[in-house]
Amino acid sequence: AAHPSNGSDSKKLKVDAAPPSRVLHIRKVPSEVSDAELIALGLPFGKVTNILTLKGKNQAFLEMGTEEAAITMVNYYNSVPPSVRNMPIFIQYSNHKELKTDSSNQTRAVLPAVSTVPSLSSDNQEAAGTSPVLRIVIDNLFYPVTLDVLQQIFSKFGTVMKIITFTKNNQFQALLQYSEPAHAQQAKQALDCQNIYNSCCTLHIDFSKLVNLNVKYNNDKSRDYTRPELPTGDGQHSLDSAVAAALRKDSSLLGKIPGALNPLSAAAVVAAGKVALAGQPGVLLVSNLNEEVRVYGDVQRVKILYNKKDSALVQMSDCNQAQLAMSHLNGQKMYGNVIRVTLSKHQTVALPRDGLDVQGLTKDYANSPLHRFKKPGSKNFQNIFPPSATLHLSNIPQNVTEDDLQLLFTNTGGTVKAFKFFQDHKMALIQMSTVEEAIQALIDLHNYSMGGNQHLRVSFSKSSI
Repeated sequence: AAHPSNGSDSKKLKVDAAPPSRVLHIRKVPSEVSDAELIALGLPFGKVTNILTLKGKNQAFLEMGTEEAAITMVNYYNSVPPSVRNMPIFIQYSNHKELKTDSSNQTRAVLPAVSTVPSLSSDNQEAAGTSPVLRIVIDNLFYPVTLDVLQQIFSKFGTVMKIITFTKNNQFQALLQYSEPAHAQQAKQALDCQNIYNSCCTLHIDFSKLVNLNVKYNNDKSRDYTRPELPTGDGQHSLDSAVAAALRKDSSLLGKIPGALNPLSAAAVVAAGKVALAGQPGVLLVSNLNEEVRVYGDVQRVKILYNKKDSALVQMSDCNQAQLAMSHLNGQKMYGNVIRVTLSKHQTVALPRDGLDVQGLTKDYANSPLHRFKKPGSKNFQNIFPPSATLHLSNIPQNVTEDDLQLLFTNTGGTVKAFKFFQDHKMALIQMSTVEEAIQALIDLHNYSMGGNQHLRVSFSKSSI
């Protein structure tokens, strides 16, 4: 095993990229960054077994437990540029296959013990109370969060025994039971207000009043890891009365969610192949497609099927956006019909050769000015919600009145039930009588020209008036 003592990796990599290795070379590291912050970049992908920081050179080496974990980490950060303390950093494979340190080295190596949070003191263990069950609320749900994702994140802090997921008040939530209350306390300390993915899927964690979860089925909604023999049921887990009662008691957690979220990111979790890496295109098969799919990602290409004109293939920027659009739009009603959205077997939508698409059934939207999510870390990632009757309006010109906007939205064929300007009158909420009317209004009026080179922005709101 080689002993890295300088930043020679970056010089070599400019000429010839190193092959995959479980040791990763991190460059442009801000001088004030701690080892713990660098370790946090790797933890979601697997065990971190060592770290070597070169403070004078603004570089570091991070050793992952396996080469597979390192590859997953590099692949992710190739598509979502990493940053620490709002400063961009660069992650690549090192030429070294293992990290070793000796007493002559000026830098400090952190041993495998730091790949989890420090052990709790006896005082903190008492503060953890008697409940090993956490209640988790996930805000800004841009990418789908599965049972496997939760299990991989939270198992860093102890043995996860049971998980139940559900949706309440239009928010994805989960109950997660550890084998020990101390493990629950460790997880809460480390993960509360952290993002699973960059700028989205924010965890808000509190202790549940429950001390034990009763899981009836092992499926995509619930899992008892101590009882693999449980039936799968119908896939729609219903909470038993004890859980439902405890959730009512736990509802105070919703009031604790801060308006400004902690900007630190726990990086991305790609668990067991259930969540595709960003950057890989995702293709949907949609019946009765229309513009509202843009709310959940950037549409790259659309192809209306030649023999089935009410259906189309829609290529999103990546598989996560495709999953999000499918989960929020499948089953919604539009133009009196229920639209159906499923993942397609196609990886991309092919463009026809010149002159062959005489009916104009395929269109490329790669350079569309309507894309909301091109910029990494955009605030649009934090404002993605399921279709609702209430719409959020922004970019409103100062001279536009409430009556102007009510008339504009009434002309889409719906009924305006309520309206509310924000204080600066640049933004507003408008409530239609049904979700279907709100979808139609969004299709018709997002990017609507308001004059003076200003275009109205319309999205679904999580609030009501």
